Amino acid sequence: MQIQDIPFGVTDWSAVPMTEHPGVTGVAHWRTQNFGGIRVRMVEYSPGYLADHWCSKGHILLVLDGQLDTELEDGRTFTLLPGQSYQVADHAEAHRSSTASGAKLFIVD
Repeated sequence: MQIQDIPFGVTDWSAVPMTEHPGVTGVAHWRTQNFGGIRVRMVEYSPGYLADHWCSKGHILLVLDGQLDTELEDGRTFTLLPGQSYQVADHAEAHRSSTASGAKLFIVD
């Protein structure tokens, strides 16, 4: 990732408009900022959330609160707790998220 031509700035995430993204079950709420070609999001998954798709986009993801279950298309699963993160490249390993109890995430992609 190249971070270029982005001046110093501060983001008040509570002031960023929220968008809603339904899953197979539950819902995701995104607050999204774009800085050049970099998308940065605060994402909250409701309890019982299951993503409605396999994602092949690369991400760096940090769990801020709750518990996140990530399943790879090959069947491997990972459970992340607050303070844990994962990283995956574009088109490397398709993945999808779920959470029984809800989760708050910080994602860069």
